[in-house]
Amino acid sequence: MNWLAQTVDWLAVAPAIAVAATALVVLLADLWLPVQRAPAVLTGIGVVGVLVALLFVGLLWDDPRATFCIGSGEAGFASCSYVVNQLTLAFQGIVLVGTLVVLLLAHADMQAAEARLPAGETGFLLLASASGALVLAAGRDLATIIVALEVVSLPAFALVGLRRRDRRDAEASLTFFVVSVVSVAVMIYGVSLVYGATGALHLDRIAVALEDPAARTSMAGAGVLLTLVGLAFKIGAVPFHFWVPDTYSGSPVVVATYLAVVSKAAGLVGLVLVVSHGFPGYAGLWGPAIGVLAVLTMTVGNVAALRQRTAIRLLAWSSIAHAGYLLVPLGVASAGTTGGQLGEAMSATVAYMAIYAALNLAAFGVVAVVSRHRPGATLEEYRGLVHTEPVSAVVLAFALLALAGLPPGVAGLWAKVVIIDAAVSGGAGWLAVAVAVNTVIGLVYYLRWTVLMFSAAPDRRAIPTYDVPAASGIAIGLAMAAGVAFSVLPQLAFGLAAAGSGILG
Repeated sequence: MNWLAQTVDWLAVAPAIAVAATALVVLLADLWLPVQRAPAVLTGIGVVGVLVALLFVGLLWDDPRATFCIGSGEAGFASCSYVVNQLTLAFQGIVLVGTLVVLLLAHADMQAAEARLPAGETGFLLLASASGALVLAAGRDLATIIVALEVVSLPAFALVGLRRRDRRDAEASLTFFVVSVVSVAVMIYGVSLVYGATGALHLDRIAVALEDPAARTSMAGAGVLLTLVGLAFKIGAVPFHFWVPDTYSGSPVVVATYLAVVSKAAGLVGLVLVVSHGFPGYAGLWGPAIGVLAVLTMTVGNVAALRQRTAIRLLAWSSIAHAGYLLVPLGVASAGTTGGQLGEAMSATVAYMAIYAALNLAAFGVVAVVSRHRPGATLEEYRGLVHTEPVSAVVLAFALLALAGLPPGVAGLWAKVVIIDAAVSGGAGWLAVAVAVNTVIGLVYYLRWTVLMFSAAPDRRAIPTYDVPAASGIAIGLAMAAGVAFSVLPQLAFGLAAAGSGILG
């Protein structure tokens, strides 16, 4: 079959194309718009583009399809570089909703008198990075995955350093850049070893080649591990996490929000695709390794969060801990690499990622609003927040309690149940115990922050009051609505989990 003669299924690639085209429109429109009108108009263009992409995702949900097939490209998506199925669409939905919320949150910073964030650059970079994440969710060869990861990362470097006169932003951007360059170099080296051992870059062909015991050489094993190490850098797994706290705390809060949700989702889906489609034959190698990595990540993240005194650094370490929880189902996948076992493990990761994204967007959203008026951003500055900003306090408390797995935000509890069940079903009871112990550790810092917000303020006259910008209010409302929906209707998360169960298809 001549791949040059193939037609393109434009609906299948429409979400990524819509977001990439919107990014270009934002960049060009910024050249002609007056400075005063640019934030509102460019945010509106970005929001419309993301909503259009979400519409395409909805149209595709009941009609998954593949495109850009190389080789036979027949049933089973054999040798395709780009595949659209419900797993792809689930992650694309998470990426698009996260991007929408971040765009709305960023609007207030674009409009600020001191112009904290330039409107054109912010919108363009956010959308460009998101387009890479959308492609990554559909990638089925290592070359596409690496390129898509870099499309996610390169705009993010600039986003972190957008406040050009801020030395902390420059340091955070440089740290993020160096770590990302190292991680992609490690990953490319690993991919080159895998290619040398198998002669293939397509994940399905790699999986078939590695079924032959003769192909399972030390070179192939080293390639598998190095490829996973590169992806572990992207999601901030321990011991490749050291860039996360400094990058998050040195970035604008809305950029930290994007990194914690959208960028992390991109790294996670890359890891899910590689291990499930490319390296299932090596599950005995990467399964236990990821299990150990999960325990280290959740433990280090939670213990370090106990010592934090600023909101962003606490959320940064919390996001590291949740990366550990997200790795738990992958750590038990080696219990069964065919049939339903691997699909069930991956489905737990999808469900947890969806719930985590909604709750983290709500928490970061409130912190973004509060930090504009309490620049110190210490936890102590949140004391008595409920007395002056009751809505902000209630939303943040709900998100924190849900992340801890406590009522009324039982969405977090459902998420923990899903991954504990995956660990127990996979015969890894020790991972389930680690999750339970770390959940208790997490309760301490989440509850401490919540109690501060509902404590009596020493001097209420010293607490600043403010109006929440409309765009920020909509963004936080969307995230809060998703968190409440997952709490009241957990079958929504389980429905997304069902999408992940077909990962091997």
